[in-house]
Amino acid sequence: MKNPSILFILLCLLSVNEAISQDFSKIYAETITTTDLRKHLEIIASDDMEGRETTTKGQYKAAIYLADQFENLGLERIVDMGEYKSYFQWFDVAVSGKSQKLLAPDAEIPANHERRASMNILGFLPGKTKKEEVIIISAHYDHIGIDSNGDINNGADDDGSGTAAVLEIAEAFVNAKKDGHGPERSILFLLVAGEEKGLLGSKYYTDYAPVIPLPNTVCDLNIDMIGRKDEHHDTDEYVYLIGADKLSSDLDKISKKVNKKYINYELDYTYNDEKDPNRFYYRSDHYNFAKNNIPVIFFFTGVHEDYHKPGDDIEKIIFPKYSYITKLIFHTAWEVANRTERLKLNR
Repeated sequence: MKNPSILFILLCLLSVNEAISQDFSKIYAETITTTDLRKHLEIIASDDMEGRETTTKGQYKAAIYLADQFENLGLERIVDMGEYKSYFQWFDVAVSGKSQKLLAPDAEIPANHERRASMNILGFLPGKTKKEEVIIISAHYDHIGIDSNGDINNGADDDGSGTAAVLEIAEAFVNAKKDGHGPERSILFLLVAGEEKGLLGSKYYTDYAPVIPLPNTVCDLNIDMIGRKDEHHDTDEYVYLIGADKLSSDLDKISKKVNKKYINYELDYTYNDEKDPNRFYYRSDHYNFAKNNIPVIFFFTGVHEDYHKPGDDIEKIIFPKYSYITKLIFHTAWEVANRTERLKLNR
């Protein structure tokens, strides 16, 4: 070869083209495994957590485990506690038996109630070029505790499945960042409390103490019950999408695009219908973001015979289905985090 510099240039161009052609979303989605989902879920939905009822010892034990996972991943603490930052966002709840109400800051306790503390758990991954624009990936990590018969409601699907999915999605994004392929926009991994008591933790976050200013929040991808199937489907290969098109058709198009490219599950919009009597759009934590004009998708696989019952155990989780839906959510978040333009709101 008379001119070795030309060969060197060609090899460099081939290397660049190879890097450009790599599908990093696919690469890091493959780090989401049934083994890791099971590992987290076996702890979150164990009897040791006593059903994780809001404001009880079981919830606090689960919160400590989850904050430890955020720390192990290296997610940033962003809750300002004065002299230090924390993963915990504390809020007060008025409790009377099984009934709980969110207490606004400095509010008086209603008669025949006691004040107790609960907390959301926040872990932050800063973006590269659009750090101020933030995607939230959320799930509620607590459940309904122990019933009057002394039976533990472990809530493996509701919402242990969403909680473990958030951990796995966080790990996939952290791995990407370590390899130099972190997201352009920031991501807040938000585990909230009190969903079954009336969306308390997400309401506290949006209405009283948004750590990320709401105008900077690009969307909320909320995960609640994605580990099983309902009586309306013969196949495992489906997921209900709720809210995807209500505020941003961009978000709806993205979810359909990434599903077709990577997963190819049935996207069931039955519960997205405003006339549906179940009104699931208003019944999980995404709604507190949607009411503030923030685009949302609620990922859900439907109600089963063990809904809010002691039978909601890990043995009934369909792990292959569960892992594919978790990957779908990761792909959706990846696309939103790395696209050139921020999601546009419908007019």
